Amino acid sequence: MKYRKKPVVIEAFQWFGDIRQTEDPEWFIREIKNGNAWCDTDSDSGTFTMKIKTLEGIMRANQGDYIIKGVKDEIYPCKPEIFEETYEEV
Repeated sequence: MKYRKKPVVIEAFQWFGDIRQTEDPEWFIREIKNGNAWCDTDSDSGTFTMKIKTLEGIMRANQGDYIIKGVKDEIYPCKPEIFEETYEEV
């Protein structure tokens, strides 16, 4: 059998974690305040990252990754190339 993904509208933004990051969406600011997302430094590379509590555990967003708010208000990171292949602006 073959399956097609149902069309779903999500909210997302590209996270840069530097001076290009002029503003974060309110829903993401709430997640930070609730302790579901926080900034960190990657111990291997020394780069600035965002840690996010997801349904699958804690995931890391690197600078330039998208952060998505899903249909059940869950949040998770997504690499830019996957995001651009999967989503289009509405």
